[in-house]
Amino acid sequence: MEIDVHFFSYFKELTGCAQTRQTLPVGATIHDLLHQLHARFPRLEPLERSTLVAVGLEYQPRDHALREGDEVSLFPPVQGG
Repeated sequence: MEIDVHFFSYFKELTGCAQTRQTLPVGATIHDLLHQLHARFPRLEPLERSTLVAVGLEYQPRDHALREGDEVSLFPPVQGG
C-alpha cells in the first residue's frame, strides 16, 4: 500500500524534502513506517521516541494500523524557551 508522508519543521532539513511516498505491506503500523523511514532518512532515527505522528488530523500511537492512501505527518518535539 502507498502512504504519503509529510515532514514538518526541521524534519524537512533532516530529510531533504517536505514529503515522500512510502510503500508498505497491508496491515503495516506506524512503527513499521517509522522503521522504513529511518532506513531512508537515518538522521530522523535519534528523534524517534519524541516524534509526534498524526494520521490525517489525529495523533496516533505507534501500533496504529495504516490503510492505503493514509496521509501521515511527522512533527519534531515541541521546543520553546
